[in-house]
Amino acid sequence: MAVTGATIVAVRRRGKQIFFELDRGGFLYVHLGMTGKLLWDSAASEPLEKHVHAVFEFAEGVLRYQDARQFGRVEFYPEMPEAFELRGPDALGVDFETFVSRLKARRGQVKAVLLNQAVLSGLGNIYVDEMLFAARVHPRTNVQRISKQRARLMHQSMLEILTLAIARKGSSISDYVDATGAPGSYQHQHQVYGKAGEPCPRCGGAIRRVVVAQRGTHYCPRCQRA
Repeated sequence: MAVTGATIVAVRRRGKQIFFELDRGGFLYVHLGMTGKLLWDSAASEPLEKHVHAVFEFAEGVLRYQDARQFGRVEFYPEMPEAFELRGPDALGVDFETFVSRLKARRGQVKAVLLNQAVLSGLGNIYVDEMLFAARVHPRTNVQRISKQRARLMHQSMLEILTLAIARKGSSISDYVDATGAPGSYQHQHQVYGKAGEPCPRCGGAIRRVVVAQRGTHYCPRCQRA
C-alpha cells in the first residue's frame, strides 16, 4: 500500500474532511460523512468492533475508521486534488466579511445555504439549528433578506456554539464518541435541536419541528419569525 511505512508529518482538517500529509509525499484523506469516527487505541482490538472499515497500525497504537452508515470514505492521493478546493472554508476560521460574502453569493433558504459544504465546511444539522435560534433567524428565511446586523449575530453565534461544542466534545445523541471512545456532553446545552413540543428556553413557546433541505429542523416560531 502507498501508506505502508510512511510517517504522518502534518494533519489538516476542513469540516469533516481530514488530511494526513505523509513524509514520502501524498495524502491519506478521510471524510467522516454523517457517522464516521476515528478511534485511537494504544493496542489492536480483537475482534474489531462492528462497522470498522479501515485500520492503520502505528508504532504507538492503532487508528480505526468506524462508520455505521458508510457515507464517509478513506482514500489515498499522490497530491491534493483540485476538487477539494471547491469546498468552502472551515466555519471556525471564517471572519465576518467572508461569512457575509459567501452567504450573500447564494440564493435560497438560509438553513439550506448553511448546510451546503461548498459555502462553509463543518456546519451540520444540529449546529445550524442552534446558531439560527441564537441569532433569532427563521430557518426558511431567504438569505438575500438577511441584514448585515442579523448576519453578524449569526456569525458570532456560529463561532461561540462551535467553540463550546468542541470544548464539550460534541453532541452524543445516538452513537457519537470522540477519538478515545468517550461521549460528548454538548447535547445537554441544546436549546432547540431535538426538543419539538418542549418550551422554548427564551420565551416559553413550543419548539416546532419542520423539514428544511430534507433535514429535520427545530426552531421557535415566536423567537424566529419568518
